[in-house]
Amino acid sequence: MKCTGRLKDISIDFFTRKTVLSLEVNEDVTGEYDRLKDKDKLAIEVKQWRRKRSLDANAYFHVLVGKIADELRISKARCKNILIGRYGQPEVLDNEEEAVIKTNVPPERMMEQEYLHCRAIGSVDENGKEVIFYKIYRGSHTYDTREMSILIDGTVQEAKDLGIETMTPDQIEEMKQKWKVEL
Repeated sequence: MKCTGRLKDISIDFFTRKTVLSLEVNEDVTGEYDRLKDKDKLAIEVKQWRRKRSLDANAYFHVLVGKIADELRISKARCKNILIGRYGQPEVLDNEEEAVIKTNVPPERMMEQEYLHCRAIGSVDENGKEVIFYKIYRGSHTYDTREMSILIDGTVQEAKDLGIETMTPDQIEEMKQKWKVEL
């Protein structure tokens, strides 16, 4: 169940000594409550709500990826992986650790992946063969406006450094205002 709302109250149960949070939600969750109320364990996450990023922001990111890739004469997939590896958001596991994979796939091949965004962070020799560790990043389609703003700002700077024409600072600021970026 996902919903929006606010924290209402916090208390300590007298008998169990466990913390009790009260939430006030904006959506009707009675059906989900009935389905889950007798479960012994639930995964619970409460975090600050952020507006989802605009599809226009993601489209602009991909336009810049194409221009940078053309200028550097590399594939769009490689360019996107480089930019997400520099300015993107890491994939975080349930235990709140950043996701890392270990494989014998070389970086030249790994950076060409369309649907797995990663950056090589080290390697070791195992039984005479090199294995490489890659930090995994979330795809830009999952970013909220703050995260997308960071990605766009870094990507715009990379484009400018290569002499690629970008939106003006005023246009970028106007687009951010439309996103209602929460910094």
